[in-house]
Amino acid sequence: MIVKVEIPVTRPGAQPRLDTVADEVPVAFEYNGIAHTVMLASPADLEDFALGFSLSEGIVQRRSDVYAIEVTQGAEGITLHLEIASAAFANLKQRRRSMAGRTGCGLCGVDSLAQVTRDLAPVYADDFPLAALYEGIRLLPMQQLLQQATGAAHAACRVGSDGSISHVREDVGRHNALDKTLGALARDSAPAAGALLITSRASFEMVQKAAALRYGILAAVSAPTAAAVRLADKLGLTLVGFLRDRRCTIYSHPARLQGNIH
Repeated sequence: MIVKVEIPVTRPGAQPRLDTVADEVPVAFEYNGIAHTVMLASPADLEDFALGFSLSEGIVQRRSDVYAIEVTQGAEGITLHLEIASAAFANLKQRRRSMAGRTGCGLCGVDSLAQVTRDLAPVYADDFPLAALYEGIRLLPMQQLLQQATGAAHAACRVGSDGSISHVREDVGRHNALDKTLGALARDSAPAAGALLITSRASFEMVQKAAALRYGILAAVSAPTAAAVRLADKLGLTLVGFLRDRRCTIYSHPARLQGNIH
């Protein structure tokens, strides 16, 4: 599917030219034939998006609860048709709300204040080298092909303890990018080890998504919100912000990061 387009632009003092722009399209989620929500997203890695969103939002509890994913292109956008386990679908119907999401909405399908914070168990993770996070953020821009072409995409990936990165996914929406990475990891049956890295701020729902899939470290290139810090502290998740140029700020559970002076 097309994720970037060429459009004519005008720059003061220069001749008109073509510029590369990231595409975003409406992506509708349907579960067992029932519409759930509509997102604006980059039309790539959509099977990853479907699974990652379903897991991180608590619609399904495990990969095996998703029996099938079908992607269809229509005149008005893309529809992700998911067939899920009957128990998961019964739970979804209790909270179901069809809504049009803005780019990467973080609380899709939530219609009451009581549903904002989910009942998640504390996460656990092995100690992790701080140097690996520094290496991960150094490597990630080289694989952000959509960002390089358009300047309009966020990315997410997993970082290993040796600093290697994997499951890099991009999207115009920061939540979408994380969901795609989480979905890719789940599709590969990857264990919840290492750290998650995001090229955005770390908000409450980003922490909640990471914890929902049992990841114990979330590192962002920008700032966290206070709600994100409180949730990370409560859930035992190590939250890192301002990760850049071999510097960072650790907001919760710093002892997990080896090489951190504390």
